[in-house]
Amino acid sequence: MTPRNNTDQDYDVVIVGFGVAGAAAAIEAADGGARVLVLDSSYGGGASALSGGVVYAGGGTRYQTEAGYTDSPENLFAYLRQEAGDAVDEATLRRFCQESAGMIPWLERQGVSFGSAVAPYKTSYPTDKHYLYFSGNEKAHPYRETATPAPRGHRAVAKGLASGKVLWTHLAESAMQKGVRFIPIARVTGLIMNDGAVSGVKYRVLEQSHPGATRHRRMTKGSAKIGNWAPDLVKGTTERIARIWEEGAVEREAHASTVILSAGGFIYNKEWVAKHAPEFTKISPLGTPGDDGSGIQMGMDAGGTTAKMGNVTAWRFLSPPSAFIEGVTVGLNGRRIANEDLYGATHGNVLMRQFGGKGWAVYDADNWKKARRQFWTQTQIFHKLTAAFTFTLGHTRARTLEALAAKTGVDPAAMMETVAAYNSGIASDAGDPAHKEADVCHPVTKAPFYAVNISDDASPFSPIPGLTLGGLVVEGQTGLVKREDGSAIPGLYAAGRTAVGVCSNSYISGLSLADCVFSGRRAGAHAASLLADATGVPSVLEEDRPVK
Repeated sequence: MTPRNNTDQDYDVVIVGFGVAGAAAAIEAADGGARVLVLDSSYGGGASALSGGVVYAGGGTRYQTEAGYTDSPENLFAYLRQEAGDAVDEATLRRFCQESAGMIPWLERQGVSFGSAVAPYKTSYPTDKHYLYFSGNEKAHPYRETATPAPRGHRAVAKGLASGKVLWTHLAESAMQKGVRFIPIARVTGLIMNDGAVSGVKYRVLEQSHPGATRHRRMTKGSAKIGNWAPDLVKGTTERIARIWEEGAVEREAHASTVILSAGGFIYNKEWVAKHAPEFTKISPLGTPGDDGSGIQMGMDAGGTTAKMGNVTAWRFLSPPSAFIEGVTVGLNGRRIANEDLYGATHGNVLMRQFGGKGWAVYDADNWKKARRQFWTQTQIFHKLTAAFTFTLGHTRARTLEALAAKTGVDPAAMMETVAAYNSGIASDAGDPAHKEADVCHPVTKAPFYAVNISDDASPFSPIPGLTLGGLVVEGQTGLVKREDGSAIPGLYAAGRTAVGVCSNSYISGLSLADCVFSGRRAGAHAASLLADATGVPSVLEEDRPVK
């Protein structure tokens, strides 16, 4: 590690990006005795602070037990191996599952709070009455066939969508209380390499003493949340923010023999999305302009290799209201898309890849009335906005299914066949042909009939948001970035969405943040262990140390 001294440029660990992954890495490295610098292209938080603040954790957490559910690391593994696929090796996934229950008390030690009130209905995000829910495919076919369902979406206690910000704020404050130095508006432009090993970073920064710094901060924070859901609405503001930074930024360097890249994914890099995932070019980017792939590019420039770059989420949630899961979704060819009780991104992935991003959700009169009754009790404010559009201008209505198909451009004969098979299945012992859970099946029989456009270009009021899941390939034990030949780049780590992780094959709510905590802690702890080996300084406390 770099010898410690009193200069402002020399550190043991430099972390690029200050979201949940970067904060977790900083905490572990600082706990291990490292002198840590964190650089962020904005003011910290990234996509993590704009998220719903859900951490996917299981294996027997305190809150699962309080809610009356039994889970185990083995059961969690049996479920997650279906979601993770080959994104990580079996040993890494087992380690993630073994550490999962302990992730919650670790977060609580940083100041985060959770709860055990379980949402009694299927939802993409619970109301403020509930902080534990089935946030993935646990109860859906085929996942329920090989693992006992358990609620694992642990939402940080906060109002509305503030859970993500509250989660990140506690981690950031904990890191800085441990002596971590944070420099905002610092854009890393490249790694400093020495004989194939990392020796620091070069960056440009708009220093806080600059006359435009206050205006830059105010405009950035004021446009962040709107830009996350509707980036075109704040395009002019974003361009002005960029000009202030470009005109005032100065060149700087920081030296360290360990660098952790946790700079997010690349959903804001339109060229990369078009190259790696052309089916997803119409989705709305979920994150910040900092999710431009720059962290991944730095790792590639240093010799690192990438994987899963074509994997992008497409969040086409049908619920809440939960009654919207009970209908039938069809493509323009009239065929069934998938069982509607799948997690929104899982269903959305089928929609995007197998149906060209075009489809409709079909309901009957009774189902429509049921959904309207659930409007006030099952929705957050952002759900209400989307549902209000759906119930007013955002649907198509007809007296017959044939007329509904004609209005929506769906093949009428095929849609009639799909709906008939659905109705027949749930009316008999056979059940839904797509294996949707019985308690969320509702026959489509009573006129008038309704259709909701769930396509990728349905409406600006009903976008399909998403983020990228691929990135730099890392060692499962350490988080070190790997070259194409499998060797590790000395001193260079990647974490969060800059790296391939547990959620890189299949996204479910909370799994990305959980992977950020897991991979960030892994990188920070390993970097600290190198410092301890070199200096004899005690490393991470045994109770906090990730399982080796």
